[in-house]
Amino acid sequence: MRTLFQMFRVMAVAAVVGTALPVVSSGLPLLGAASAHAEVISRISVTGNTRVEESTVVSYVTIKPGQSYGALDIDASVKALFDTGLFSDVRISRQGSTLIVAVSENPIIGRVAFEGNDHHDDKTLAAAIELKPRAVLTQAKVQSDTQRLLELYRRTGRYNATVDPQVIDLGENRVDLVFKIDEGPRTEISKITFIGNKAFGDGRLQSVIQSRETGLLGWLRTTDNYDPDRMNSDQELLRRFYYKNATPTSA
Repeated sequence: MRTLFQMFRVMAVAAVVGTALPVVSSGLPLLGAASAHAEVISRISVTGNTRVEESTVVSYVTIKPGQSYGALDIDASVKALFDTGLFSDVRISRQGSTLIVAVSENPIIGRVAFEGNDHHDDKTLAAAIELKPRAVLTQAKVQSDTQRLLELYRRTGRYNATVDPQVIDLGENRVDLVFKIDEGPRTEISKITFIGNKAFGDGRLQSVIQSRETGLLGWLRTTDNYDPDRMNSDQELLRRFYYKNATPTSA
């Protein structure tokens, strides 16, 4: 009986192993076929473009007719189209064997204007920004030019200045861009003080730096405006002055 039981156990184990192995091996080809599967299109159709040529849009699409593609290829195509700065929206879908690329074009600027500016004239402000008439307007460029205008005012001591860009729709995908400006008051230097100087008096050090205190003729100059860049320059001028005129008592 013991011998028969052992034989039965060996046969049972062999049966389990024998049936399990074919199941595993038959599943591998199916998994490989699924991972290798990808979509293929026969043509590309562009919709929504009015100013940009269809061939231009297609040239930025990384997916080509007759070639397989996947989700990563769609993402790369959408990114490439957005990076041109020509479009505010890009959507890619498929209808049958046709790849549909739907775009919304960014508008063209008709006019760039400034309102509320007295300290800087329109010509100065226009030279400080990148957006010009007949250029393509993007939100990123508007924000960048807004920061350029704020920096221009900060360099002239107007740290409370505000710039509010307004986009006016003219129809037919054209807009006017208006920067509404509140220049705010100047941030002036009321007093300059030197601390720790022994070898050279305040007057001597004052002659070395560029910054000046606000006085009666302050409206004729800008060096009495608070400017962090000029302060850094003044520190460098003082460092060079002490290095050049170093003595045992002043070093």
